[in-house]
Amino acid sequence: QLLSAVGEVRRVGKESMIDVVTAISGSGPAYIFYLTEALAAAGVDLGMSYDEARLFARQTLIGSAALMDKSGETAEDLRIAVTSPGGTTQAALDVLMGPTGFVPIMKNAARAALKRAKELS
Repeated sequence: QLLSAVGEVRRVGKESMIDVVTAISGSGPAYIFYLTEALAAAGVDLGMSYDEARLFARQTLIGSAALMDKSGETAEDLRIAVTSPGGTTQAALDVLMGPTGFVPIMKNAARAALKRAKELS
């Protein structure tokens, strides 16, 4: 009940999946916070002040999460909807979606968290 005040609570179907849930959802907030830090660091690198970059990165995360929550659309559908073919977002996604991009990094991070969760079990 306590946790349901801030999000959806689900029971894990198989006990063997608890460590996987830990790697994805338990550690997930830190991943999201780090993504926000990285986005702010990119803003600073491109000439924004630190405070301005932090504000824009934070508000981008908050607005995006609210849209995903309220729309009922998948993250993939929302990403496609906000990406103009050949535009600025597509140029950035070409980097993030490349062979050494975000998906392989997240998979490796989740595997590391899962490994550690199993060690701690």
